[in-house]
Amino acid sequence: MGNMYDKCAEERNMTSITSDLDSKFTLVVMVFLGILMGLIALITVLGNGLVILAFLVNKDLRHRSNYLFLNLAISDFLVGAFCIPLYIPYILRGKWMFGRLLCKLWLVVDYLMCTASAFSIVLISYDRFLSVTKAVTYRIQQGTMSTTIVKMVAVWVFAFLIYGPAILIWEHVVGKSIVPDGECHAEFYYNWYFLLCASTFEFFTPCISVAYFNMHIYRDIQKRKRNRLQSTVSIRKQVSVPPTGNSVLMADHCSLKEEVSSPDSETEESLSTTSRTQVQSQVTDSSHQSRGYSIAPDNEQSVALRQKTRSKLNRDKKIAKSLAIIVCVFAICWAPYSLLMIIHGACCGECVNKFLYDITFWLLWLNSSVNPFLYPLCHVRFRKAFMKILCPKRFVI
Repeated sequence: MGNMYDKCAEERNMTSITSDLDSKFTLVVMVFLGILMGLIALITVLGNGLVILAFLVNKDLRHRSNYLFLNLAISDFLVGAFCIPLYIPYILRGKWMFGRLLCKLWLVVDYLMCTASAFSIVLISYDRFLSVTKAVTYRIQQGTMSTTIVKMVAVWVFAFLIYGPAILIWEHVVGKSIVPDGECHAEFYYNWYFLLCASTFEFFTPCISVAYFNMHIYRDIQKRKRNRLQSTVSIRKQVSVPPTGNSVLMADHCSLKEEVSSPDSETEESLSTTSRTQVQSQVTDSSHQSRGYSIAPDNEQSVALRQKTRSKLNRDKKIAKSLAIIVCVFAICWAPYSLLMIIHGACCGECVNKFLYDITFWLLWLNSSVNPFLYPLCHVRFRKAFMKILCPKRFVI
């Protein structure tokens, strides 16, 4: 493994000059790419800055679970404000012009922010998982911020430990640096087994975790939906139909309704104390045919309970949908880069097209640009907060 790593480093050093020449673009292409990349950075900064600002001006958003979105927005904001701007001249000129010290800082911040973003998504998914599957315990702990703060701090600590120490001390442990002058990448850039282990913690484990949480949320919602339907069926079975006349049962998921079809018929209803669902109809006019209706009247408590259950079920469905969207976007943006990074390191970059690798690199950053736009689409409170900031005179919360 070590010989292969050294061989990749030597080959990269020999071709560094020619690669710099190949990486230069024409003036028209440089202007176009510069505008495009600058636009991505601007959208990332403005979008995540809006999320952070919403927490400052809207107290309704300062809910325990929403602080996890704030944690995600901070990491994504720094990607757009620091990581992308420094990379734009590097990719356009094909040469790092800011020195080794700033290179190290840029690498630490870039890896830290991207990893913290991924871990924040896992934390958001776990919080949604608890709110749906363990609602009672979740409500009891809703007022405690200490646990949430500990989780937020843990995200940043673990995110730093995965790549930070390796970026800072790798060359001192190995005894030399393989990064040529004019380039800026981590010392483990061609060490595929380290990249595989790091990607397991950075992408594969988070991806499996959020998929697991989302699957259990969906199964829990489906289970409660089946139980609710079974309760409705049991209510219907309690309704007794008299042997004479025609019977119509008007029932939905929430209530049972009574209807009389003939205005000329006189219906006499009586509820016994032992059977509240039996209704007897007597007809006084022989020229019209009578009808009898059986109902299961609901008391106020049972109706309120079913309405509350239905409301929670609908809310959990929205949570599952919003979580599924965030998970899918995360997987689409992270999977190509994580896989190509390992392949790139294993074959010394020779079996992976550089243009394709750069696309997956930008796709990773694009996740930080897209995340803020998922909030107003999936959360009404975020949408109202954004509208209050953008249109303060036309929209009032």
